[in-house]
Order: sequence, then structure tokens, then C-alpha cells
Amino acid sequence: MTTPAIVAQDVSRTYQLDGLSVPALRGVSLTVEPGDYVAIVGTSGSGKSTLMHLLGGLDRPTGGTLLIGGRDVARLTPNELAELRNTTIGFVFQSFHLLARTTAQDNVGLPLVYRGIGRRERRDRAAAMLERVGLAHRITHRPNQMSGGEQQRVAIARALVTGPSVLLADEPTGNLDSATGQSVLALLESLNDDGVAIVLVTHDREVAARARRQIVMKDGLISATR
Repeated sequence: MTTPAIVAQDVSRTYQLDGLSVPALRGVSLTVEPGDYVAIVGTSGSGKSTLMHLLGGLDRPTGGTLLIGGRDVARLTPNELAELRNTTIGFVFQSFHLLARTTAQDNVGLPLVYRGIGRRERRDRAAAMLERVGLAHRITHRPNQMSGGEQQRVAIARALVTGPSVLLADEPTGNLDSATGQSVLALLESLNDDGVAIVLVTHDREVAARARRQIVMKDGLISATR
């Protein structure tokens, strides 16, 4: 039996702000299977970004159980959780988060530094991943020498270079024009066809409609599943 990529069971997250308890998630349960394609949608403040941070192991739940790759994040040390993120989860953010003075190749290879992989192998694997996302011709370019769509593809290549089982994408088309956004979504879908599970967070219902499953967030709860 295949182990689910991520399992959240009655997960909650409460923040303490100026002495007050502010619930961001109020009991959310969902499962991301290997090769899944899920869109999490909702308005600002619905809890979708908090949920994504939990699913990616960037934060821990206040209550409930969260399993990533079959491992309970509550039982992991900070170093173990960081290692789990590095081997299991790839992150793609709306604002790309690329190093401005660094080439596409070295941006993509950065996560491999934390695995202790040597420079030559890092560069070889980064070059192969840039080719996979259609950017072999931009390998020596820096972010300011690339379009927004190209920068997003570099960010996707960086997320994939560690061989994650799940790719979390937070508003991946938010800073792109519609045509470029469509090409980035097509790339994500081709990666999903290759077996990478995609969890996409968006407020755009048209983007969400391309996923096989939609989870609608409202007031820190799942209000609907489509």
C-alpha cells in the first residue's frame, strides 16, 4: 500500500498576538496522495497560506496530527524537520525568491548545498533541471536578465532539483501576465504527469479549475471540496 505524501488530521494553528489567541486554522483534515494535483483556494485570511506552510513543514500545528512522508512532524527535531523538507517538499513562491547576483544554474543548485553535494554534481544536476523546464539557453543568466516567466521556471527547477515527491506552489502565476501564467501552469501539469504531486495555493478560480481536486478554505476551515 502506497504511503500518502501528506496527511493532515484535524490540524489547527493558533497564533498569539498581543496576548490574544488568534485561530488561523480550526481543524482541517486532508490527504495528498502521490501524484495528486490539488488546488487550495480562498480569499485573503481564509487560512490557505497557513495551511500551505504547515503542509510544507515550514510551521508546526498547534493541534491535530500532521504526517509528511509518513513521519509525524510533532516528533521531529528542527534539524530532522529541515532534512525532511529538503528531501520531500519543493517550494515555489509568487515572488520567486531568487538570488539576484547568482546565475540560474547556481540558483537551482542551491538546495543541493544543504545536502553536502559537491559543486560539479550540483551544477550538472542544475543544468539538467533547467533543460527540463526549457531554460537550457539561460543557464548563465542572472534573474535581472530574465523575464518574469523565466524567473518562475528557474524557481520551479530549483524546487525540483532535490527530487521532491510534492511541489507546493503559492500563487505561482500571481506576478505573471496571463499568457506567461498559462505556460507556467502547463509546465506544472507536465511535471504532475511525470508523477510529482502538486499542491497549488491560489485565489484565482480559473487557475484552481485546472486541478483535479479543489479545497475551498473559509475562516480557517475547509468549506467545500470539489
